[in-house]
Amino acid sequence: MAASALSGSLLSPSSPSSSSSLAPRRSTALTPVPPASVQLRPGLNAASKTTAAGRRFAARCSLGAAQGPKDDTPIELRYAAFPTVMDINQIRDILPHRFPFLLVDRVIEYNPGVSAVAIKNVTINDNFFPGHFPERPIMPGVLMVEAMAQVGGLVMLQPEVGGSRENFFFAGIDKVRFRKPVIAGDTLVMRMTLVKLQKRFGIAKMEGKAYVGGEVVCEGEFLMATGTGSE
Repeated sequence: MAASALSGSLLSPSSPSSSSSLAPRRSTALTPVPPASVQLRPGLNAASKTTAAGRRFAARCSLGAAQGPKDDTPIELRYAAFPTVMDINQIRDILPHRFPFLLVDRVIEYNPGVSAVAIKNVTINDNFFPGHFPERPIMPGVLMVEAMAQVGGLVMLQPEVGGSRENFFFAGIDKVRFRKPVIAGDTLVMRMTLVKLQKRFGIAKMEGKAYVGGEVVCEGEFLMATGTGSE
């Protein structure tokens, strides 16, 4: 009788002791997973992940951190400056523009009579920001176009082209598009390329693109009147 009662107590599903002895035990203690072992699944926000245990972890990541060894070089020493092909004094010797309308700070590439790449450092001290706009400083699109035209002037006002500083005008624009706003702190990188030159009429057609951080912010076609045509 005692043996049958004992076997019944072991096989009975209602016995608390049987459930505790036969079923695998689950620990209620949550062991935090180190941030390095957190697996990020595609489609989820990398800022916070939920593990199977229900714990939320904040993952602070930098772009490219998992793609290679850590670079201990200070960030101020990590990036090279733009080269200087023409400084501001050389630019002033070519262009007739002066403050507040000289919108080219440095030429970083120059192919005589063909193309030029120059930069404009956009700062909050530029005189157009107080009015455009007081609460959200954005460089006016027309000034981006003007800055690009001045880079075109650096190409045209050279002996290789025969442009005249005393008789050089911005004649027209076409297909201009503004892709992204340019704000204080940006470096506007502008490339102007001579497409066609009609010396007889003194007209030059150029293509221009402006970039910030490698992304196009403005582009268009430009017409320049060199004043070298026959009258």
